[in-house]
Amino acid sequence: MPMPSPNLAAIAAIRRFNRFHTRWIGALGGSLHGSGFALTEARVLYELAHRDDWLASELSRELGLDPAYLSRILKRFAAAGWLARERSRDDGRALRLRLTEAGHAAFRPLGQASHDQAAAIVARLKAEEQAGLVEALDKAERLLSGGLPAKARPIIRAHRPGDIGWVISAHARLYAEDYGWDISFEALVAEIAAKFLREFKPGRERCFIAELEGAPVGSAFVVQESEEVAKLRLVLVEARAQGLGLGKTLVKEAIGFARAAGYRRMALWTNDILHAARAIYVAEGFRLVAEETHHSFGKDLVGQNWELELAAGT
Repeated sequence: MPMPSPNLAAIAAIRRFNRFHTRWIGALGGSLHGSGFALTEARVLYELAHRDDWLASELSRELGLDPAYLSRILKRFAAAGWLARERSRDDGRALRLRLTEAGHAAFRPLGQASHDQAAAIVARLKAEEQAGLVEALDKAERLLSGGLPAKARPIIRAHRPGDIGWVISAHARLYAEDYGWDISFEALVAEIAAKFLREFKPGRERCFIAELEGAPVGSAFVVQESEEVAKLRLVLVEARAQGLGLGKTLVKEAIGFARAAGYRRMALWTNDILHAARAIYVAEGFRLVAEETHHSFGKDLVGQNWELELAAGT
């Protein structure tokens, strides 16, 4: 079947949106959010801040950047003390890229400014308008990238009124069904959730909710344990949403938030029978620091404490 002729109205709409978007994000002035970084430099810094093992060639392909141009950006970052190169464990000839503590500090205001800008826009929208925006942007991304129509995809968002009640109910139900834990576990989750709402610290704490087809299906909390330590809590994915990588996505979002918020370390407590969750923590670089047997929730369990370094030199 022959392709239809280009729709002039669609072409004009794309160009109009490009002009709006570059102005909206502050890309025209050469200093994104007043950070001193050009748009491309900011995007490179973002990728480095959220993954510690890039190869320069991988990063070039991922962002569609000319290797020579990327090399100049990386040299600037290295000269500023923001970038370190380490030998790959898989290939001794390859150098993995990693942001230093100073690099993460340089990214932090940029990441916060970007978040605040988007949050200010979203805050003006009603809940149904926010959901419509997510759907529209997702559809635009799929159409412009040439992707095939897909089944409903989950989104990750901040909590809204009513979500915390679902978090408590879902934890109680799933852990009773899967592990036979008693009602004392529901009481513990309720205490954690109530403390989060009562003492919520904007910018330092966050509840991530995974939503699928308009209903919550997953959660992860970042709470402040101390000025330097964030705690990962209440990570959960409903059975109907498992297999979509949501657990890993929620944990990555939590780690990224904690890092951008300036924490130096993230801690979590879990039990050794939660194999899927532990596999995610190990994959993200958490290390087991202590474990002990205990009798809780009507069961004999082995509790484990895990930690993740968020900044170099800690």
